[in-house]
Amino acid sequence: MYKPKIKICGLSRPQDIELVNILSPDYIGFVFANSRRKVVPAQAQSLSNALSGNIIPVGVFVDEPIKNILSLVQNKIIAIIQLHGAETESYIKNLKQETNAPIIKAISVQKAGDVQKWANTTADYLLLDHKGGGTGKTFDWGLIGETTKPFFLAGGLTHENVSDAINKTTPYAVDVSSSVEQNGVKSLKKIQQFIRVIRDEI
Repeated sequence: MYKPKIKICGLSRPQDIELVNILSPDYIGFVFANSRRKVVPAQAQSLSNALSGNIIPVGVFVDEPIKNILSLVQNKIIAIIQLHGAETESYIKNLKQETNAPIIKAISVQKAGDVQKWANTTADYLLLDHKGGGTGKTFDWGLIGETTKPFFLAGGLTHENVSDAINKTTPYAVDVSSSVEQNGVKSLKKIQQFIRVIRDEI
């Protein structure tokens, strides 16, 4: 059975790094945009330094000046760039000219055809989410349609629905944040449950 990559997003504490180092998702996300999970570069540097070498750090941005993103890549704080704002194809191309770091472009899927509009993007991956992102809500996976662009599936995924989501959409990776938290912080048990479903049960 197909097993996608796993990304745990919104890490902000040393304890979060300890958890993922034990459980080994493929990717983790540091949020540099306004969010309760926001980290600043110095904080992310410390967290990234403690991260196991087999886990890839992703930086999450909303309409960030390109120079700020490049600084984080050049300092090896992040290895992949995730764009969650109104970044245009021109912005992505400009970023591509400055770095070899892979780029993920997040889009909200609200109607059929939304994914296909980005079929020719120079971004390496799409991330498909509920409108607004970070809401913890699922969207209608039937709206994704056909696409050859590899994508991260986000939006309300849990250990209870992720098998169904994978079977219906065949994502390159699944992305989760709030549903693996307990009282607003990352939970060892919940991350473990989520990863186990994908790696052991599918």
